[in-house]
Amino acid sequence: MPRANLTVLNDRIELERISENVADAASFLKTIGHEGRLMILCHLVSGEKSVGTLETLLSARQATVSQQLSRLRLEGLVSSRRVGKSIYYTLADDRTRKVLEAICEVFCAPVEEERKT
Repeated sequence: MPRANLTVLNDRIELERISENVADAASFLKTIGHEGRLMILCHLVSGEKSVGTLETLLSARQATVSQQLSRLRLEGLVSSRRVGKSIYYTLADDRTRKVLEAICEVFCAPVEEERKT
């Protein structure tokens, strides 16, 4: 196969890879774009939480919290473990943690830090 054809083929493969990554990123952003789900994820940045703890932190009903956790689990952003009757949730991977930490740094900085910039 001539060198030019290999370059075109490699470029096409790279574009397909980028397109898949963009689709994954868009899906991720759509999932965290919901205020309730984002609040849950922000609370999980500090560590594992039970459904009951999340209910209290969010001042939300169990059904609402469970519905959002179900979506986050379906999207692969959180993982769960059961201990007796309690279910505990944590962030599923470091990639999610990094994005959330960046969001917190930009949007949740203390007022004193905002004045310095």
